[in-house]
Amino acid sequence: MNVSFTIWRCMIVLLILYSNCCLLFPAVFISQGGYLTVEPAPLFLMGSNLTVYCHKCPSGSKIFLVLNEKIRIEGKTSNCTTKFYLPRIWSPLSTLWCVIQTKQTNKVETGLDLRAGLPPDKPADLTCQTERNSDLMNCSWSRGQETYISTFYNITVSRNNGTQIHSDHIQDKGGITIPSSMLDENTTYILIVVAHNHFGVNRSDPFTFSVKDTARVTRPTAQANVTATCVIPDTPHIKQIEFESKPIAAILHWSTTESSKQLRAFVRLHTNISWEIEGAQLSQDLIRVDNLSLLTEYEFQVKTCRPASGLVGDSTSSSTTVSPNSGKTSICSKWSPGVRMESPGKGPSQLLHVWRQLGSQRTNGHRTVTVMWKPLPSEDYSGQLQEYKILFPKNLPAQNCAARLNQCEVEIPAEIQTLTVSAVTAYGMSPPAEVALTHSGALGPDLGYLTPAANGTAVLITWSWLKHKHLSTTEGKLLYYVMEWESVPSAGKMQWQKLSKDLTSFSVAGLWAGVRYRVALYAVTTSGVSTPSTSLIYSKEQKPDSGPNMYVLVHEASRILIRWDELPVGKQRGFITKYTIYFQPLDSSSKELSETVPGSVPRQMWLDCPEGALALQITASTSAGEGPRGRRISSQPAAPAVGMVIVIIFVISTVIAIIANLMCWSCVRKRIKQTCVNWGPGWLVDRLPKPGHSNAIKLLEHDGSEPNFSSNDSDPPLSPITVIPQDREEVYPTVHIEVPLNGTGDTREETLSLISAVETQVVGSLLEHASYKPQIAALAPERDEVNEAKEDQGDMTENEEEVKCSSTFEGLLGGLLLSIDVESVDPTGELTVGSVSEFLWPKLSDASVLNKGFLQDGKGTEDGEEADSHCVGFQQDDITDMCSPQCTGVMSLNGGYFPQVAPATVNKL
Repeated sequence: MNVSFTIWRCMIVLLILYSNCCLLFPAVFISQGGYLTVEPAPLFLMGSNLTVYCHKCPSGSKIFLVLNEKIRIEGKTSNCTTKFYLPRIWSPLSTLWCVIQTKQTNKVETGLDLRAGLPPDKPADLTCQTERNSDLMNCSWSRGQETYISTFYNITVSRNNGTQIHSDHIQDKGGITIPSSMLDENTTYILIVVAHNHFGVNRSDPFTFSVKDTARVTRPTAQANVTATCVIPDTPHIKQIEFESKPIAAILHWSTTESSKQLRAFVRLHTNISWEIEGAQLSQDLIRVDNLSLLTEYEFQVKTCRPASGLVGDSTSSSTTVSPNSGKTSICSKWSPGVRMESPGKGPSQLLHVWRQLGSQRTNGHRTVTVMWKPLPSEDYSGQLQEYKILFPKNLPAQNCAARLNQCEVEIPAEIQTLTVSAVTAYGMSPPAEVALTHSGALGPDLGYLTPAANGTAVLITWSWLKHKHLSTTEGKLLYYVMEWESVPSAGKMQWQKLSKDLTSFSVAGLWAGVRYRVALYAVTTSGVSTPSTSLIYSKEQKPDSGPNMYVLVHEASRILIRWDELPVGKQRGFITKYTIYFQPLDSSSKELSETVPGSVPRQMWLDCPEGALALQITASTSAGEGPRGRRISSQPAAPAVGMVIVIIFVISTVIAIIANLMCWSCVRKRIKQTCVNWGPGWLVDRLPKPGHSNAIKLLEHDGSEPNFSSNDSDPPLSPITVIPQDREEVYPTVHIEVPLNGTGDTREETLSLISAVETQVVGSLLEHASYKPQIAALAPERDEVNEAKEDQGDMTENEEEVKCSSTFEGLLGGLLLSIDVESVDPTGELTVGSVSEFLWPKLSDASVLNKGFLQDGKGTEDGEEADSHCVGFQQDDITDMCSPQCTGVMSLNGGYFPQVAPATVNKL
């Protein structure tokens, strides 16, 4: 008693410390003195009234009672005892505390446990059962209501004559086992059960039974005698349990040791709540249990029953069963040992919603397809989703995709037109959902109104398919629609939804305000997929984030050509309805002007503006309003293009100067001249006479006056013209000129060579030009090409004296001589121009002699008559030294008429 009391005190302290609903005191202490007493007793009949006494002297403190740690009960104190009254206590177990309250603390003085109970009920429903081959007989009864205290049962088995053969004493049980060896088949036995506890004793009615199957015994009751049989069918056993998933059901395979022809099986299943009798027998050894829950653990038991032919039994007995169809009582076996199994999960039964995106075609004839699907609802299947399986026709291997994915990319031959997708779980696969890969050729549905929601997160899209009802059967029957939507620019996540063919509208939800979306609607028919009907939408338009960038292309005095960039789609935040251009002269006192243009016009325009430098900005507007201004730029009118003109003039002048400089170079002139001769027409290079240079014309201008040898004119006077017959071979005499060399009689090679060259050139010229000309063009050696080029350019003043001398000498050689023989006879070794001129140009008085000697018809010598002539020097003031030949020679004239002598130039060697 002391140990128990100490334990209770410790428990009370712990409960007070952690409880906040009992005594609201700062601290509780346990005292060592005082005790409690209860009337009638701590163990009492449930529902009784109790009187409790706390024996403790208060010594000025207050004492109260606490029931079950919650209820505070006030009492009356007399001397050292405080009395408390507790009416009708129904709790089987109660706790009492006697507490002393002081100013500082509350002390639990003592405590006591109370127990309440009930007397036992009369044992009822006594049965004794055994099987045919069993060694034991089981007798049981119903104990009635719960007593809450220990109840004992005394069992006695006696023969019908009163001899007791078996007795037993048990506690809180409802049955005993009697050995079959103690029982005789031909004897009737009586079973009596007596129940007793602290509050009373109760005795059952005698139960009479027999071991025989057909034995009929009676037991006295208030209404009638009841007979019972004690032999029941053998207990069956469950061999196997199979589950079906659609719907969830269990099929039990059972067996028994006796014949099952007259037996009917029953099954019960137990969950965590209670036993339930279910089942419908399919055959002699099969029974089905329906309406099972998914993934639930069940315990199954089976019993068999046979009709009680001619017997009347107690329907409440566990060994009897009343048939629901016939109302007859059946004798049943014991329940078989329980078998625990968990019901399977449910396999997916719905079709997946599937869609696809066609990719590019590869060089090997394959194409890529992105297959997409919507996950099945969780209530459609049990357990975990394992994977998705994509199946292809033509026995191509399937492709498995992870359960966490909602799309998968595959590469298939281009000729494949369909594929299927299924969800795989531990309890089965979903039906295959078909994906169409071909185009039907039909047009997409007609999109109707696009209505944004008021909250700016959705858009209602309507469409119509009525006009397509006339489509041919080759384009297929409408199956369903598919709606796609994706943000622009793309964020890499395209969303879609499969829609019923009966719908004509759909609300696209989950959109963001100010974000552009592209929607596309497809119609899927039995022939394939139609072309999409697309549109751009905003769930709610907002003002643009920024202004466009503007550029000035041309700025004139009173107008300006500007261009601006289109805002990025992400910054538009709506459909651009207009642009506003703000411009203002840089003079701060000027008023800012603006120009508004529609958003659909080209983003380049001429703008009339004030003169001078300008500052410009531009804004974009949507239906929500005008956005911020763009970058501020400034521009000035373009200055006159003087610099460009100066550059052009400088370049042209430089080119002309280079060309003129090149023309002054002799080699360049020669190349240009030769090129013109080779590529130009013939008349361009023909040398025509220059009448202005002819002395004859000049003499005619002076009325035929005598020639003046001191004159600068180089042409000789005119001579009489005599016609010479063509059959005369030699008309002109040979002129022999001897040139002495430095007084020693030697002739200079250089002079002879020069004269010979001149002779050859003159003769060739005469043969080539046989007809008459008023004068003969200047002939010179190849070494004098430079002088000839200068004559062609008209530079007559460059060397005037050389021209005069050359004209006299060349005229003599070209007009009078066909051959010139030069011999060196002058001892001075020089051939002067004066000596030649003295011979060739006689005085006026000797002109007739020259004419007679050389021009008369038939005069002269045929062999080339020789005439000696010596060189006589001219005056230096008549002819320059440059024209003085240093030789004498013989010149022979063999043919051709010449009226005058052309100039010939001989350079001093």
